[in-house]
This record gives sequence, C-alpha cells and structure tokens, in this order.
Amino acid sequence: MIEKLTLVKVGGKIVEDEGTLDSLLVDFSHIEGAKILVHGGGRLATKLAEQLGVESRMVDGRRITDAETLRIVTMVYAGLVNKNIVSHLQALGINAIGLTGADMNVIRASKRPVVDIDYGFAGDVEEVNSDALDLLLSNGIVPVLSPLTHDRHGSLLNTNADTIAAETAKALASRYKITLIYCFEKPGVLLDETDDNSVIPNLDREKYEKYKREGVITGGMIPKIDNALAAIEAGVKRVIITRASTITDGKGTVISETH
Repeated sequence: MIEKLTLVKVGGKIVEDEGTLDSLLVDFSHIEGAKILVHGGGRLATKLAEQLGVESRMVDGRRITDAETLRIVTMVYAGLVNKNIVSHLQALGINAIGLTGADMNVIRASKRPVVDIDYGFAGDVEEVNSDALDLLLSNGIVPVLSPLTHDRHGSLLNTNADTIAAETAKALASRYKITLIYCFEKPGVLLDETDDNSVIPNLDREKYEKYKREGVITGGMIPKIDNALAAIEAGVKRVIITRASTITDGKGTVISETH
C-alpha cells in the first residue's frame, strides 16, 4: 500500500506574522503520516534589504536576484525563516530538518536564461532528488525546504517556493499518494477577490482556462494554479489552495483532473 504524503507550502505573509505561523505549525504537526513543509519569506527579505540599503527589484512578482540580493535571501530563507520554523516544529515534537536545495543535493536547478529580463541568480528546477527525500521521510524526519536551490557548480539560486513545492510533489508522486496544499491569507481561489465568501470549490484545467479568459483568475494566482495543474498531471492526487488556518479540514479550492 502506497503511503500518503502531505506537502504544505506556506507563503510570505504567514511566515512574517508570528501568531499566524505558530497556529499553522501546530496544525501542521497534527497532520498524520509523512509530510514536508515548503516556505517562502520574500517579504522579510525585502524588509532586510531595505534596512541594508539594497534596492529590491521585482518584475511580475518575481525578484531580480543580483549577487547582493542573493546574500540577503540566503540569510533570510536558509537562516532566519528556516531555522525559526524548524525550532518551532521541534518544540511541537516534530523531528524536522531544514534544507536548501544544496543540502543532500535535494534540488538542482539551472540559472534562468536571459530572454527579455535578466533575473540574475534565479533558478529553474531541473531535478528533485526523490531518493534523498524518501530516505528522510522513511526515517520519520520532516524536511522543511527553503526556496533556494543550487546548480552543482557552487552557486545557490533563488527559486520560487510554489514551484519548489510542485516539483517536489511531482518527483515523489510515484512513491506516495500526495496531497499538495498551498496556504496563504485567503480561503481559496475567489470569484471576487474582494469577497472571501466567493470561493471556487473545485477547479480543473477546463474551468481554469475559462476563468482566466474571463479575467476572474489573474496575477499571482495564475502561476500558482499552473504549478498545481502540472502537479496533478504528473500524478499528484489532490491540490488544495486554502487559508493557513484550514490546512487540516480540506476546505478551500480543490484542484483535480478534468472530469
């Protein structure tokens, strides 16, 4: 029997608020079976960059990562945020280990090629080391993945956390029955972004394309759902987009194969 695995991705706003993060980690600790946590932290990185006098440049929600910015995101993602989460999980009785993609060669990426925009040290995932993650999971260890990968040539790369979550889920889909949960500050994908009661309960590719054409789904939600659908098509059983406070009850927008 294939074991179930729950993979939770937690976004920047939640990471920044200690009370919300604490509540989420308590809920995460109650999830039964194998689990992985992937976190962001971009808002904290932007705040630290500002304090250090380094300009943060974003294009379509993606960070331009020059050498100085890479140092800052490494400090924030692999250091402050990752170890804060790991220490909180240890206090909750969860034997967690914090990782970048370089640790155990867990996630290898390539530097994003320059087309119209030079994103600097931004990485596109090439390979997730499912053997390494499976080794940890099978020994009852919970990986906590920060949004940093490596190129196997000595460079760390800043990599989108939603993508890391989806690529990790895809890599493990042949070994586990996976539920991938993207949690953020809204209760799901909304028909009306000003109305939290307008959650779209179910999405497949057909409905998604329709809502995208109609301008219902826009902006940063598009790459999130693109990642979710790619995960489903690679064998992930279920993807849920939901509020951080509801990761254990199945509420939110459930993304599945086209019926």
